Amino acid sequence: MSRMWAIQEDTPHGQLLSWNGRTIVHGDRAELEFLLAGPIRIVPCPPSIPPEQTIALPHLPQFAHHRFPLRREDYR
Repeated sequence: MSRMWAIQEDTPHGQLLSWNGRTIVHGDRAELEFLLAGPIRIVPCPPSIPPEQTIALPHLPQFAHHRFPLRREDYR
């Protein structure tokens, strides 16, 4: 299985970002870094979080208009 990445608040005890109680994850760190800005860090998803307690970024309503994997020509 490929590594999943999570989004963490950029604070000393930053929480992982979640949606409806499920940790937001994505399999491509570079895509997360491209799409998201602000006081965050992209970190490996802790193995202690079971897959059923996560939600993939493409499944969030806010990202429904994006096509994954991202294509550079869509952002010109």
